[in-house]
Amino acid sequence: MSDPNAQKAFPVSWDQFHRDARALAWRLAEAGPFDAIVCITRGGLVPAAIVARELGTRIIETVCIASYHDYKTQGGLQVLKTIAPEVVKSRDGKGILVVDDLVDTGSTAKVVRDMLPKAHFATVYAKPLGRPLVDTFITEVSQDTWIYFPWDLGLSFQPPIAKSEQG
Repeated sequence: MSDPNAQKAFPVSWDQFHRDARALAWRLAEAGPFDAIVCITRGGLVPAAIVARELGTRIIETVCIASYHDYKTQGGLQVLKTIAPEVVKSRDGKGILVVDDLVDTGSTAKVVRDMLPKAHFATVYAKPLGRPLVDTFITEVSQDTWIYFPWDLGLSFQPPIAKSEQG
């Protein structure tokens, strides 16, 4: 997501995100059970908490990867914290649920897939480039859509989609 100013805006409220994360949990209930959840921080923290509550999962781990360095452009990936070995009982990730808020280009997902190739990968939102790396998701948005998550927003006026012809 290189230039959010040239993209479609998709603001997500707390209520909508909670509904979408619960819908994700409903879909995941059929795919489990899972021994643990690994959330990709920071975006995966909120949906992982909701999914963990809904599925009754108590073991929650993080993998910390930095990719958006200025909230506008995706830069080089940097693994800041790996997954604790005691959480991953098998080297391939079988029985592990990986949760993130969004799969965009798939760069972050590829890094985590390399760590846990047999884990079940779930996101709330998916874009076409990253979609093949996700096993379960709720909403697909176009690649040129910038999702504004509720934890990134304050209450403010949202301009209409159609641009005004008036000057």
